[in-house]
Amino acid sequence: MRAGSARHARRPASSVVRGVYLPRSADGAAFAMATYGIPLIVVATTGSATLTGLAFALEWLPRLGAFTVAGTLVDRHGITRVFRTACALRALVVLVAALLLALHGTGVAAVVTVMTLAPLTGFLTEFSYVAAETAGGEASRTAGVRAHRVQSVLLGIDQTAMLAGPLVAGLLLEHGGPAVMLGTLAAFSVLAAALVPSHRTAARGAVSSKGGLRTGWRTLRGLPALAWLVGGLVVSNAAVALLQAALPVIVVSELGRSSVQAGLIWSAAALVSLLAITAARRAIDRWGLWPVGATAAAIAASATLAVAHTHTYRGYLLLIAVLMAGEGGLTVVLRTLRSHLIPPDVFASTLAVTILLLLLPYPVAGLLVAAVPVAQLGHAITVAALLQALGLATAFARLRTLPTRSA
Repeated sequence: MRAGSARHARRPASSVVRGVYLPRSADGAAFAMATYGIPLIVVATTGSATLTGLAFALEWLPRLGAFTVAGTLVDRHGITRVFRTACALRALVVLVAALLLALHGTGVAAVVTVMTLAPLTGFLTEFSYVAAETAGGEASRTAGVRAHRVQSVLLGIDQTAMLAGPLVAGLLLEHGGPAVMLGTLAAFSVLAAALVPSHRTAARGAVSSKGGLRTGWRTLRGLPALAWLVGGLVVSNAAVALLQAALPVIVVSELGRSSVQAGLIWSAAALVSLLAITAARRAIDRWGLWPVGATAAAIAASATLAVAHTHTYRGYLLLIAVLMAGEGGLTVVLRTLRSHLIPPDVFASTLAVTILLLLLPYPVAGLLVAAVPVAQLGHAITVAALLQALGLATAFARLRTLPTRSA
């Protein structure tokens, strides 16, 4: 009897591993390689910092635009179809680009190829991401009170991919060239498409393509706990985005360190964030969602305020790690609450709205860093840190009064 029960208990876990974790890992690897590797290909191919920056912008702007339709398509056609189609098209795009670069390694044709590659891969990647997030939400609902465990694993997969992806892309590009790097990216995309199973969630033909974002926005407004948490995290993301945009300038220009040392700050932060995600999962088991979220918010806000007043490389290295530890805990709370509260039939549309809101501060932060003199960046970070502390404190104070706090 006990052996049979154990077998039944293991089946859901193995199903989640095969159906959610493995395809998410392969897609996450492709996501990270595209995000960080393609700008490296641009600079290697063109040698132009201006074109590299433009390629980065071209990669992110279509990603923001993709959320206006990705959620609707997932709700309408199902997780599996959208995920497989996006991964397969991404593999096709990068393979064609690899072939063109092999034929035209330099010149106008190569420049056009790499500058076209950036927006296409960015656009397609967000479709697979929204589909994968929807599958994660489905698995979390099945897990019930252990939803935060599923979300912490998914977040750990994402953090690991973002930690390893840039390094792998750089090594492949340096030792094998653009064709090898793009071929590897295509291989991960094909693997992700092959691994994803047929999810039970049926396609919802009644979802309007025009009403996807409208439906998601209406659903978010009807979930006060989620709306307040997303609002607080939008303000918090403004501070994090400003740091991400400003730190290379500060570390290289103000502190006289190398670009490698600037990147090391975020790699170290990713490692600490992985540990924080594991700790947050265990803490939620013991103390509940809201106490852990409030503690993570306090840690993140305090670290950002401290970063605004540090002037040493070691200070940035330590404080950014603490900040991202708090952000890791907050993300586990957000994903868990999202999986509990959003109705399954509009999950992808509402998910797309929340992701779009959380990403909007990033292009704004880039423009702010471009407009503010380097000497004044510390003041801008201080203002952002104060707004972050106020936004998170207001959000969690409001969350204490809402009926869904028992989540």
